[in-house]
Amino acid sequence: MMDVLDWDGTLSAKDFRIGAFAFAQKWESRNLAFPPWSWLPCPKHPWLAPPEEEGYLSLEKICISRPYEEEDIAQISQIDTGEEETCCSGNEDVLDDATLVQSNHHELHYCDFHIVYSSTFRVPVLYFRAYCSDGRPLPLDEIEKELPACSSKELSKKKWTFITQEEHPYLKRPWYKLHPCGTAEWMKLLFLSDNANPKCEVVLELYLLSWFSVVGQVFGLRISFKISD
Repeated sequence: MMDVLDWDGTLSAKDFRIGAFAFAQKWESRNLAFPPWSWLPCPKHPWLAPPEEEGYLSLEKICISRPYEEEDIAQISQIDTGEEETCCSGNEDVLDDATLVQSNHHELHYCDFHIVYSSTFRVPVLYFRAYCSDGRPLPLDEIEKELPACSSKELSKKKWTFITQEEHPYLKRPWYKLHPCGTAEWMKLLFLSDNANPKCEVVLELYLLSWFSVVGQVFGLRISFKISD
């Protein structure tokens, strides 16, 4: 553990691996109705032995669809510092279990999610791709229609800064990602604002759980927002 006040909000690759395994275990124990996250080691090259901790988390073939309008929550999550974050927030009583929205369309759309460590930003990054039931990829404009209203609104204002497309660092194919700029700053604020953590310690096992409680809401994936739960 480390003191939050002396922490810059980032993780080492080794710490990411610790947090990833803890997150996957917590997810599986709380969300029995949903697929588990799997840790996938990075592809090995015969001439290069990758570090033991290098890999990423994968959650695949999740049905996505925009919820009914009355269920849409168009508000901005705000941390007690007065700084606004551009993420969707649930009701005050946040569900402990993740909520996946069932599709009301005749044609189902699916999404694959990968949580990858960024050695540049030193934080986790959510990569994703969406596709039809026959495997055809969905362009960003179609993905936007499936997102909660607050996410679509944010995307329309900051399309190429909020969500960007680039080569997946391990699969070497085009994937979309939520841009990690600012992640370290709001992660530190998130830990500082946790009243259940009076010692102001950074608990590595809770890092990804806390991080995903924010970024997962972009797609309607919700877990407890309390980082010490």
